[in-house]
Amino acid sequence: MLKRIQDKQLKSIGEKVLNEERLDYEDGLALYHSQDLLSLGVLANYVREKKNGNIAYYIVNQHINYSNICKNLCLFCAFGKDSEDPLAYELSLEDIENKIRERLRDPISEVHIVGGIHPSLPFSYYVEMLKRIKAIRPEVHLQAFTPVEVAHLAEQAGKTVAETLSILRGAGLGSLPGGGAEVFSSRIRKTLCPKKISSEGWLSVCKTAHQLGLKTNATMLYGHIETAAEKVDHLLTLRQAQDETGGFMAFIPLAFHSKNTDLEGLPETTGMEDLKNIAIARLMLDNFPHIKSFWIMVGPKLSQIALGFGADDIDGTVLEEKITHMAGAQTAQAQTREEILHLIREAGREPVERDTLYQIRPLRKDG
Repeated sequence: MLKRIQDKQLKSIGEKVLNEERLDYEDGLALYHSQDLLSLGVLANYVREKKNGNIAYYIVNQHINYSNICKNLCLFCAFGKDSEDPLAYELSLEDIENKIRERLRDPISEVHIVGGIHPSLPFSYYVEMLKRIKAIRPEVHLQAFTPVEVAHLAEQAGKTVAETLSILRGAGLGSLPGGGAEVFSSRIRKTLCPKKISSEGWLSVCKTAHQLGLKTNATMLYGHIETAAEKVDHLLTLRQAQDETGGFMAFIPLAFHSKNTDLEGLPETTGMEDLKNIAIARLMLDNFPHIKSFWIMVGPKLSQIALGFGADDIDGTVLEEKITHMAGAQTAQAQTREEILHLIREAGREPVERDTLYQIRPLRKDG
């Protein structure tokens, strides 16, 4: 494998990968500065196959974005709106129930719920939301509320994060999605999302969830004003947190879409940038079981290629995703199970349907 790598520094990193030595900060920088994408892919694919073989995971899920009203209004976000904005919306509990009932015939295993940092919705709204969904579909796993939302809900409820998570879990919460991490750099957060909780706050919510037995995901938003050094710091911070708790299931690099944001005009991420971030994540996050290429963000075709660059998961059917599409994403709002199976098989991988916690779902008769 190493014979094909010409760059001496990259070959040295490859030797560490083969010897299962942990990569360090300087290695991460070298990976980001390398233009040898194919060699990065070879190394990341080696790690990917060692951890997950030839399997590519997917899930049959439904997304619910309950409101885009948000008090943070981050500069990179096209989704969040002030309550007076004509595009602002807020789903009632009855609206949410109807969305769940609309898909009762679909064999979904997960409902994925995120929204804005709403300044006035009471804590009871969120608790009742979970209870009502569970009453209609008791079998589904509810992956709901980013760490940013959880910190907000704790403040709304006048409770600790641990108390808040315990109440939500009692109402049906199964795990937390990984949104809101953005990039942990204080420079970026002060510039782009000064009202959002700090990186320490985000990590604290995740660690508390892990201590309570709730799994979470983690993300990084790339392709805006971040530097390679800031991305490496972000990955190493996540890796350290995973060493401490072991509660992260998957890492999802999120490609920035600038349309309708205050950063509109920044170029879209390139295919090389997307694949590089996936590959480097797989190499640096040696203690994360899964790396996801979220097809909503980078498109189904590139997610398919990413299955050879470190990713072992392309997410799922994802009906009615709003956050990325309000930022100009041209991808569909959903993929059928058949379309996902085709993408995975054409990439030479074995498609495996999972639930949220990466338990393999029973094989269906239709393949």
